[in-house]
Amino acid sequence: MKNSKLPAKAVYRALFKRWGPQHWWPGETPLEVAVGAVLTQNTNWRNVEKAIANLKKSGALNVRSLSQMPAKTLAGRIRPAGYFNMKARRLKAFIETVRKTSGFTMKKMEQIETGTLRGILLNTNGIGPETADSILLYAFGRPVFVVDAYTRRMLERHRWTDEGAAYDDIAALFTESCPRDSSLYGEYHALIVKLGKEHCRKRALCEGCPLEQWLPS
Repeated sequence: MKNSKLPAKAVYRALFKRWGPQHWWPGETPLEVAVGAVLTQNTNWRNVEKAIANLKKSGALNVRSLSQMPAKTLAGRIRPAGYFNMKARRLKAFIETVRKTSGFTMKKMEQIETGTLRGILLNTNGIGPETADSILLYAFGRPVFVVDAYTRRMLERHRWTDEGAAYDDIAALFTESCPRDSSLYGEYHALIVKLGKEHCRKRALCEGCPLEQWLPS
């Protein structure tokens, strides 16, 4: 990846000045946050909320219940999240990882060193870097930066990174320029999502964007 001139701190200040705190990630427990991270793949959060509400209503939002629940039953309860059969398999795989590493709670996972825990998550079927880092950041409060499609789009349009740059290289643009602070990284990621929805869409709306000053001439 070419040398980036990403003014990471200034970009954060511009986004925060425009929109303020985003209050991410919704979830009452680390498990709920992690389940949401798996379910939000290829869908919007509103649909994920419906799926999580179904699990809560049935009293199934705990490791033991999710571990013992047949995949077909789980698929039916998370149906609003879309791709429900595939996501049921992925969720079962994640729950099995929790069970193997931490029994029927997530408490022991909190004690695992960040790099080791990231490796464990990445070795779980259906969990890629974005989902793993979402779990690490929002469920466990680890200072990792989540890179999603909005992040790539913002960086590529401003020529702060090459198209197709490696995930970890993009994350490093932020972690090497900003303090290693999980609260900061979580807020930064949420603000980039806000930017992606308001301005940096597939069809860009650059006029009035808080990052307009950094657009290439």
